[in-house]
Formats: sequence, structure tokens, C-alpha cells
Amino acid sequence: MSVLVLGATGATGRLLVRELLGRGLSVRVIVRALDSLPEDVRNHSHLSVVRASVLALSDAEMVQNVHGCTAVVSCLGHNLTLKGLFGPPRRLVTDATRRLCDAVQTNRKEQPVRFVLMNTVANSNRDLDEPVSVGERCVIGLLRLLLPPQADNEKAADYLRTTIGRENPAIEWVAVRPDTLTDEDTVTAYDLYPSPIRSGIFNPGKTSRSNVAHFMAELITNDETWNEWKGQMPVIYNKAQSR
Repeated sequence: MSVLVLGATGATGRLLVRELLGRGLSVRVIVRALDSLPEDVRNHSHLSVVRASVLALSDAEMVQNVHGCTAVVSCLGHNLTLKGLFGPPRRLVTDATRRLCDAVQTNRKEQPVRFVLMNTVANSNRDLDEPVSVGERCVIGLLRLLLPPQADNEKAADYLRTTIGRENPAIEWVAVRPDTLTDEDTVTAYDLYPSPIRSGIFNPGKTSRSNVAHFMAELITNDETWNEWKGQMPVIYNKAQSR
């Protein structure tokens, strides 16, 4: 099994790459700088590295990079700097998702490729009637207006929901929605829900990056987990959080 990971140098992406390598998978990453990867990861025999900016790749190069992969994971996000939040590319996650899906459909394997998108609990699943208070709607509306990453995350998930859909013969997908991300050294128990059980704005929960990486690896390697959540936007929390 071979997996393509984007955003592999990010705080969650590097944990996912290490998790996948630890499970014996072959991992391909597209990164701008090799030294951004931890030494034990970049020297691993099952890792292959493409040094490039993902949106700078041609369509043909994108097709080549997804060729042979049974799963594609996007952990892409915007850096929390002024340039990262407001500078180009403003649609990094959406454009990468669209181009990756186009490349997968061009290759068209016999079995659908699994596409996992790291998203956010601040993005509602509009396939479900998720309760959102008036206050939350106002805050999220302001975030959408003022912070390009919010709209980018929404549009990326909407692309999977509405354009790829649930009956696409080439692609099956899951959009993972963590709440407030924390750094933990190890994987701990976590809970999964189809929709948020608490307000991500006024009563946020916590989700460790290690748990997100573990769950995404489970989606890729465990058929039962994948079949339970495909075509959905599961929310992940560290276990035993009260509402």
C-alpha cells in the first residue's frame, strides 16, 4: 500500500507520516524543503520525497505523483502568520484538493482511492442538520469574511461533498474535523462523532494532533473504520470530555 501525503512538514502531517511508516506502508510526500522533515522520517527506506510546491506542479506531474497510490491525505493548512493567513495562495487547500481529485480520476484505478482531508470543527457538514446557534453563525460568518483559511476549509470540504459526492467510482473520501488542536507525545483514547457535540466557538473541546494522525492512519489501513466513516465528516475529540 502506497500513500501520498500533502502537508507532511506540518505539526499533524509529520505525525501522520511517522504513523504510516510505522505500519509498514510506503509513503510519498510533496514538500518544499526536505530538512523540514524529522531526521528519522526523511531517512526512512519506505519514504519517497518530491521536492516541490504542490500548486506549482503541472497537471501531468500531479497525475504522476498520485499514480500507484491507494490513498491520498491532505494535511495542508495556512501558516499562522500575516502572510500565511492573508497572502497567496488563498485557496491552497481547495485548489490542492480539486487538482488531486482530478489526478486520481485521470489515473482511474480498479478500486477507489481513499482521500482523507484534514478539516476543522468550525466547518459544518451541510449534508446534515447540524445545530448551529445564532451566535456561532455570526462568529463563523465573520471568520469566513475576515480570515481566508476559514472559507478555504469550507470550500475544500464542499468540493468533496458536492462535486466528488458519495457515488464516485474513482474516489471515496472522509473529511476529519478536529476541535482545538493540542500537542501530546503519545496517542490517547479518543471519541468520534458524525457531528460536533459541543460548540467549537463558545465551548470548544480538545483534540491532540497525535490522535488525529492515528485516526487518519486507521482510515487508510482499516477497512472497517473506512466503511464506517466514508462520505462523512467525523468530529474527533480526546476522550471523556464533558459538554
